[in-house]
Amino acid sequence: MLDNLSLLVEFPAITLDVVLNGLLIGAIFALAAYGMALVWGVLNIVNVVQGELVVLGGYITFVAVQYGLHPLLGLPLSAAIMYGVGWLIYRGVIFRVVDRDIFISILATFGLSILIQQLANLVFGAEVRSVDAALGSVHFLDGMVTLANVKLLAFLLAIGAGAALWLFLRKARLGQAIRATAQNPRAARILGIDTDRVFAATYGLNAALCGAAGSLAVMAWTIHPYMGLPYTIRSFMVVVVAGVGNVGGVVAAGLGLGALENVAGFVLGVEFQIAFVFALMVLILVWRNLRAARQRSHLE
Repeated sequence: MLDNLSLLVEFPAITLDVVLNGLLIGAIFALAAYGMALVWGVLNIVNVVQGELVVLGGYITFVAVQYGLHPLLGLPLSAAIMYGVGWLIYRGVIFRVVDRDIFISILATFGLSILIQQLANLVFGAEVRSVDAALGSVHFLDGMVTLANVKLLAFLLAIGAGAALWLFLRKARLGQAIRATAQNPRAARILGIDTDRVFAATYGLNAALCGAAGSLAVMAWTIHPYMGLPYTIRSFMVVVVAGVGNVGGVVAAGLGLGALENVAGFVLGVEFQIAFVFALMVLILVWRNLRAARQRSHLE
């Protein structure tokens, strides 16, 4: 561990490579976190199945490539199919836990995550899957810094998706209905907004964002049936740090998490990278709890 840390200190180019690649991977985390922020803010549920939706998006792109489709065309296909999957999940399960205790939604979506894991294992097997997007890489500083173009694409897509989501929520009629429902569902119903339709569309949009994130993940990284939980934890941490309605904060927190995780993986070893993510989640929850306690004490 000390040897790896000394490498980062002695060779700034290596540090730059690790940090930049982490930032670009963090864009994928931000995409998934957009959806969790939407569902949490509008439906008031913690979507524990978030990571499994990302994995399903990756598998859709993987299957599309097996049938001869270019990997980049698999990205909008994954998003479109996952929108329908999200809509079906809402109609089958999620609508039953809206307006219920938040722990009921956690249990329901946790059960869904286990079901999707087992179905993915049954259909695709437990092997690690990846897709070669054949986009090449760019090199800097005499090859000391290497960035895969698919990661650059993920970064641009995350920024673009954030801007598009911001505009959609403010300009589009459905986006305004989503904002109204998030602020006060009861008042939205009184004003004639079909909140059930809004909830279904919101959950479908969440699944579409996860599908895009999963498509990028299978091109930039790997997927397997049981890797959904780390994506759920990452999305949860990003939303907790950034806040539910802060699109810009989600981007910044996602990129920051990617950089921290990549540095931790380099210093501690890849085998401890996920452990670092879970430890960081505990620290963030403790920090938020202490912050809330201080705010209550000031009010009293």
